[in-house]
Amino acid sequence: MTAIPDTARPARRIPLRGLNFAIAIFVVLYAGIAVLQPNYLEAALFMNFLRRAAPLAILACGQLYVILSGGFDLSMGAVVTLVVLAASMLIGGDPEMSWPVIGALYAMGLAVGLANGAIVAFLKVPSIIATLGTMLLVNGLALAWSGGAPRGDLPDNFRNLGRLVLRDVPLVGTLPVAVIILAVATLLMGWGLHRTAYGRRLLAVGDNPRAAELAGVPVKPTRISAFVVSALAAVTAGILIGGFSGVSVNAGRGLELQAIAACVIGGAQLLGGRGSVVGALFGALSLFALFTLLNLLGLPQALRDSLQGVILIAAVGASVLRHRRST
Repeated sequence: MTAIPDTARPARRIPLRGLNFAIAIFVVLYAGIAVLQPNYLEAALFMNFLRRAAPLAILACGQLYVILSGGFDLSMGAVVTLVVLAASMLIGGDPEMSWPVIGALYAMGLAVGLANGAIVAFLKVPSIIATLGTMLLVNGLALAWSGGAPRGDLPDNFRNLGRLVLRDVPLVGTLPVAVIILAVATLLMGWGLHRTAYGRRLLAVGDNPRAAELAGVPVKPTRISAFVVSALAAVTAGILIGGFSGVSVNAGRGLELQAIAACVIGGAQLLGGRGSVVGALFGALSLFALFTLLNLLGLPQALRDSLQGVILIAAVGASVLRHRRST
């Protein structure tokens, strides 16, 4: 008898190289949430989850620009606090003042971003030191301006940016305005990073600034613009937080570290040169899903803060290992 050769094709393997690890983490964590609270699988509850996670996701995408340029922005949380306090005091409950004040808030963010970028680019101060100083300065100015306590009032047309929900939307039923703002912000930042020459220059600067300079890349303007994007993202997040949660002197406390952790979870390389907006987005959603899961389990706030530190250390360690393997 003649043996018949086996011509069956081997089973195809699912390519995992292109799958961002943060997406898998988010799916697992959200599945855990759904086990504890099955109604989180409903479209309305998922939209509400995205609404509450939107500020952190926007902060992470803005922080990504600075990380890809080879730096850090520790002033994001302080900018968020300044935005919330300044909005309440400048608007003073007058709905007609909301849009002019929002323009003024973005001008403040632009000034902070330019200052951070100029100090890093021209004075050669390490970004972690420069933005730490800015964080202390902005926090101090915000608290001195407000007297250390919430003042003023935010009218409904301002607060609707963070809490308004559109009803009877096809497919999802309800659609928060904050989710629309999140989608627009991430699409703009994703387009700027992955579809423009500026994005390629930013990656080149973060990968090897000296080689980028020799290749004709404007290193200093590129770095400055990264800090500007980060500061404007912080303003946007501050507006959403003020709209959803109201006025608080601790509105931005710790958000800069959460944004950095979200970027690293999403695969960003801390030394610069590698990362994606999709990764930063799902890194932020994963982090927020973890916090939600801890709340559902009834764990105390102190444990949540400690776990955040463990996550940050582990994420940094994983980033360093990925960098060593790639080089």
